[in-house]
Order: sequence, then structure tokens, then C-alpha cells
Amino acid sequence: MSGVCARNTDPGPRADTSPNKILSTEQFIEFYYQQFDTDRKALSALYREQSMLTFESTSALGVDAIVAKLTSLPFEKVKHQVSTLDAQPSMVEGGVVILVTGQLLVDEEQRPMNYTQAFQLARDQASGQYFVFNDVFKLVYG
Repeated sequence: MSGVCARNTDPGPRADTSPNKILSTEQFIEFYYQQFDTDRKALSALYREQSMLTFESTSALGVDAIVAKLTSLPFEKVKHQVSTLDAQPSMVEGGVVILVTGQLLVDEEQRPMNYTQAFQLARDQASGQYFVFNDVFKLVYG
């Protein structure tokens, strides 16, 4: 992933620190932003009905509401550049908390905007796959 300045994807001493677990955090972030930047509707596969998104000050609960929020954002083109990526195990069994900072360019803007985004990934009991349980996005001004 180009533009990454710092990364700490070690989820901690009590978590599964196998290369697959650590790599999956980086792969998740890379996949998430690639989909966000090219086809936000495709992000629906990453959420469940109990998932919650807070984008700036607006919250959405459930897959349909989250996809509606993401696809209604007032820009067409966006490009995320990750600066830092940190991950820790969460209290939820097998869960992971991820904090990302970076910059993004929207539409034809020349100046990037700073952002931070936090994810809590949980493991789907039926499939064993991770999904986004919580997603909080904020632009950082100043």
C-alpha cells in the first residue's frame, strides 16, 4: 500500500499474532479503501444488520442504512492515502479494533483533507468471517 508512513498491526500479546491475522488487518484496510474509492455499494458485504457507521456526526444502523449513507456522500471521486494503521484485539472474542489516519482527495480538489477512521471488526459466528461491527469516520481540521 503506497504512502503508508507508519504501521502497527500487531494486535497485542494475547491475540493470534500469526502472519495471516496481521496481514488480514492490512488487507482489510486496503480492500475497504479500494472499494470506497471505486464502488461504495460493494462495501455492503463488509457490514451486517447490527453494524453501525458514524460518518462525521451522522449515524446509520444496518446494511441498507450504511450503504445509503455511503452512496449519498456529496462527492463522486475520492482517493484515500493511509498514513498510519494500528490494530489491537478487542474484548469481543476474535475481534479487532483498527485505527487509521490519512489524507483523502475528493473530486477535483488539489488540497488533501486529513481524516481518522476507527473500525471494530467482529467475527461472524456462522461463517467465521470478519465484518465491520463499528465504523467511525471523522475529518480532522486544523
